[in-house]
Amino acid sequence: MLEPMTSYCAFLGHQPHISIAELSASIPDFKLQRILGNEVLLFESALDLHDAYLHTLGGTVAIARKAGKDGAGIADVPEILRDETKDVQGKIVFSLRGYGVQPQVIRELYRTCKSAFKQKKRPVRYVGTERTPAPSVLLRDEGMLDGKHGAEIVMVKDGDRLWIGRTTAAQDVNAYAKRDMHKPVRDTTVGLLPPKLAQILLNFGQWLATGKASHKQEEPLTILDPFCGTGVIPMECLLRRWHVLASDASQKAVNGCEKNMDWLRKEHDILKRDVTGAVWKHDARKPFELKKLPDVIVTESTLGPPLEKQPSLKDAQKMKTEAEALQTAFLQNVAATLPGVPVVVTWPTWFTSKGYVRLEKTWDKIHDLGFRIAIPAAVDTEITGRPTLLYRRPNQFVGREIVLLQQTKK
Repeated sequence: MLEPMTSYCAFLGHQPHISIAELSASIPDFKLQRILGNEVLLFESALDLHDAYLHTLGGTVAIARKAGKDGAGIADVPEILRDETKDVQGKIVFSLRGYGVQPQVIRELYRTCKSAFKQKKRPVRYVGTERTPAPSVLLRDEGMLDGKHGAEIVMVKDGDRLWIGRTTAAQDVNAYAKRDMHKPVRDTTVGLLPPKLAQILLNFGQWLATGKASHKQEEPLTILDPFCGTGVIPMECLLRRWHVLASDASQKAVNGCEKNMDWLRKEHDILKRDVTGAVWKHDARKPFELKKLPDVIVTESTLGPPLEKQPSLKDAQKMKTEAEALQTAFLQNVAATLPGVPVVVTWPTWFTSKGYVRLEKTWDKIHDLGFRIAIPAAVDTEITGRPTLLYRRPNQFVGREIVLLQQTKK
């Protein structure tokens, strides 16, 4: 018997096309309903998508589950809120979050909801305003995600339709900041891989390695990161209790990666006997000599020299030539010495006044190198013009093209 589908709302990160691709690769029964303004995604799944699940997603800010009856309107929000907080002991804390709903409507709802609780002689207070919803830190600290002390009600207006739900998961901003900013070694002379993007890459890696979308870990994977730098991807692997193989051509990077991994193990009590990890110096263009093949390669390849200003077309073409030589040699090496192992890799993309410059020769050789492109079903290929994903923050001169590869020969 099929499980009934539940309607969910996801508030997307600043790279919405990547957020949607990640959800598609992570939720087995993901069914897209509507995308609103590249900020909000309505979808269906039979799974229980709670806060712990969101901790493995890098591209989704918050998730809400549908609440109330079909056809419910703004006037039903106080009753829905009371129902969602009926098991709360003591003072109730609530918040409201709207999309497409006028601020004055939300402001009046705050007053109406507070009055409704007072009529029932329930002590209550609210956080957030009609223009600034409660931050995720406050939702977590005030016990609104787990329902211990209250709830946040979400209202999404789509034309004449109104979707109402209750926030069940939100990103742990403090946890991201701690492992990004407080780790022992940060090398600002190279491109800094955000932990959230590392999570996204790992979710794509799991999708490639297992051949299916999965919202939970069935068996721990073994990940190889051959351009590990100071260890952002290996650290995120350890948090999932996945085994780590990491290497880099720079001894400085290897040393930094080891220090950061050791720090994370102590912070989260991750024992080496439970979750293995190895870091060594190695040129990714040279043969890999591993006793056992990894499940998948997930790596942020070299993005080239750091840029303080927009590169000229000539300079971008020069960096492109160097990057293509590296990427082609790397993929040739993978095909020869790691047969059958899929690859998630980021390639540099340069943004010039004449347009963007990306790797073309390596792309054209993918089939000859023994690979084929793989991509989650929900990916919008119009952004890059090919089945890849482009990650770029505003005003960055170098972006990342996320490429997912399966080997055609084993």
